[in-house]
Amino acid sequence: MAGEWRELRLGDLVSQRALSISDGYRVRNVELGAEGIPFVRGGDIGDGWINTTTIDHIRPEFVDRVRAKLARPGDVAFITKGTVGRAGRLRPGQPAVVFAPQVAYWRVLASDVLDAGFLFYLIQSHAFQSALNGVKTHGSMVADYVSISLQHDFVFRFPDIRSQRAIAHILGTLDDKIELNRRMKETLEAMARALFKSWLVDFDPVRAKAEGRDPGLPKPLADLFPDSFEDSELGEIPKGWRARRVSDVIDFVRGVEPGRSGCNEEERGMRFIRVGEVTGKRSSNLFTEAGSESRCHPGDILLALDGTPGAVAYYLDGVFSSGIRKLVSRKADLSQCYIWLLATSDGFQKTIREHARGTTIQHAGGSVEYFRDIDPGAGVGVAFSTATGSIWERLLGLHRENDCLSVVRNALLPKLISGELRVKDANAFLGGPGQ
Repeated sequence: MAGEWRELRLGDLVSQRALSISDGYRVRNVELGAEGIPFVRGGDIGDGWINTTTIDHIRPEFVDRVRAKLARPGDVAFITKGTVGRAGRLRPGQPAVVFAPQVAYWRVLASDVLDAGFLFYLIQSHAFQSALNGVKTHGSMVADYVSISLQHDFVFRFPDIRSQRAIAHILGTLDDKIELNRRMKETLEAMARALFKSWLVDFDPVRAKAEGRDPGLPKPLADLFPDSFEDSELGEIPKGWRARRVSDVIDFVRGVEPGRSGCNEEERGMRFIRVGEVTGKRSSNLFTEAGSESRCHPGDILLALDGTPGAVAYYLDGVFSSGIRKLVSRKADLSQCYIWLLATSDGFQKTIREHARGTTIQHAGGSVEYFRDIDPGAGVGVAFSTATGSIWERLLGLHRENDCLSVVRNALLPKLISGELRVKDANAFLGGPGQ
């Protein structure tokens, strides 16, 4: 297979009308509105995905101005100014969009020469990222930048179109499974949140009993809920329940100072988790041999207090930094799922916003440790933990599966894109047919 690969200059592919390389549109404020064509900025591009549910849109009356800059499903895009190289692609079913000028997008014009899927994985490869790093401008006063003209001079190795499609299929199958798991995770999270809101925020079973209605629960479970309300410092709450300070039942464990953690890039010790990673952003790998007091495992609830205050994660593994708190229950009926739902609830997040100063939460007397919620008693607490237990285990299982799939994908991508690994060997490894 390696002998079938050819070195091709991107500018020559553009001249042959096999490939189109374009940049975004310099929009004017008057052209933006709440409806129309999504206007996608660099921040809307993630690791392989493009968010098209944007706030800003090109208003319908200005569509003719941007028609030549319309990107459509199948196009691949990457940031050319700032966080240079972060890439995504428009998937089937997503709308046409207009990119900001700091984004370049590529489109296959001759499908018998280039495969759009292969092009997407090429952009994610080390070879492409190295090419960007080799030509981008650097400076302390301006952001890194790579022009369209410089992209024309890139030279990469391409296999025949049949092999391009096969490589894109292998990597795409892994990505599709990762995406399916992500959607399943969103559905399960929504189910858990709905139950939390119904029982512990809106008090639906209590209201139903107070109004003489069937709460729609098995009798042993329904009997755990009172049938009336009483006043409290938090307003009207179910009778017999009480207000409590979260810090009385949850410990907020501080992470380790980055400068004292002995971080390294040689993969010695455990993964060092920075604040940005709580929001899901990838960072260059750092490792540390710091002590176990700031250790977390998948299932532990992490809360960011710096950077993006209020961000919550429950699937990270390593040593976490000082801008993060691990939320640890002091009570048996406070499950990890409950703590996660509490930390992501509207009330808790509102407290975060009220006590944030810029990108940091104040740690004085009114900080999140003093947020108050409602204690429903051990009976309802245990029932809630039981009802959400299988959901929580499934969420952690999906994260573990996606971690494994990502490891396989990231290992295969550079070897397939470079031709080092043959398609039939990759298929054999994954248990599929050879080419």
